[in-house]
Amino acid sequence: MTTASPVDAPGTPTVAVLGTGIMGSGMARSLLRDRLPVRVWNRTRAKAEPLAAQGATVTDTPDDAVRGADVVLTALTDARSVAQTLTAATPGLRPGQVWLQSATVGLDATADLVHRAAGLGLVYLDAPVSGTKQPAEQGTLTVFVSGPSGARATVLPVLESIGQRTVWVGEEPGAATRLKLVANTWVINMVNSVAECLNLAEGLGLDPQLFLDAMKGGPLDTPYLQGKSAAVLSGDLTPSFALSTALKDSRLILDAAEASGVTLDLVAASAERFARAEAAGHGDQDMIATYYAGRPE
Repeated sequence: MTTASPVDAPGTPTVAVLGTGIMGSGMARSLLRDRLPVRVWNRTRAKAEPLAAQGATVTDTPDDAVRGADVVLTALTDARSVAQTLTAATPGLRPGQVWLQSATVGLDATADLVHRAAGLGLVYLDAPVSGTKQPAEQGTLTVFVSGPSGARATVLPVLESIGQRTVWVGEEPGAATRLKLVANTWVINMVNSVAECLNLAEGLGLDPQLFLDAMKGGPLDTPYLQGKSAAVLSGDLTPSFALSTALKDSRLILDAAEASGVTLDLVAASAERFARAEAAGHGDQDMIATYYAGRPE
């Protein structure tokens, strides 16, 4: 892949954030808190408007957002939305801009985006993140990055702002996405394990809190178990990571597993649970709403 080289000297890059949903808005706030110039765009402008009060420039179109930016950060839902937004942004792009692509889009889509970036002269960094709403807002995400090492100086202020840790996976774009799919396998299976334990406790006539108290402080306890259980038992399903997004990621993991000759029984079962919960109307809620897939109708 041949691309123009970004400026190697570190500085204060102007960042265009395309997509201001749960993750994009949180990352934009972290950038603004660290006084980086930020331009934002979202398909529904009203979701981007609150960032103006914190100093962001809100634009009407993706090409307006990326025009003059040093780093373009995409924080969108899926491969289709990323591809469509790139097309819309193209008139404002210039060779040498660094594209920090944080959406989880899978292996095939990543290869396509790398190809499109090369055609536009962009420096593509595959940069999915590990973390949800609160870490995005606090700037404590873990960012997996792969791509040309020459771009590191340009994006370092961005990465230090949005994350507490950057894992440089390698030079090959796509390597970071592969690591993200493995990490998401852990999360997806864990959230469904939490949901099933709560389902079984209730089915057996137990107060689920007895299970949580029994685990508390022991070697099998985790903040994730306690936090997700508390959320669903209290009925607070405000999404930090939406169930429909977890279903999308499950399917990407299964596609990658099939292509690599690996069988993932637990992820397949998790995807079925997510699909049932989504069909029952829980897609926009937090992914612990998979709990409802195990309850009698």
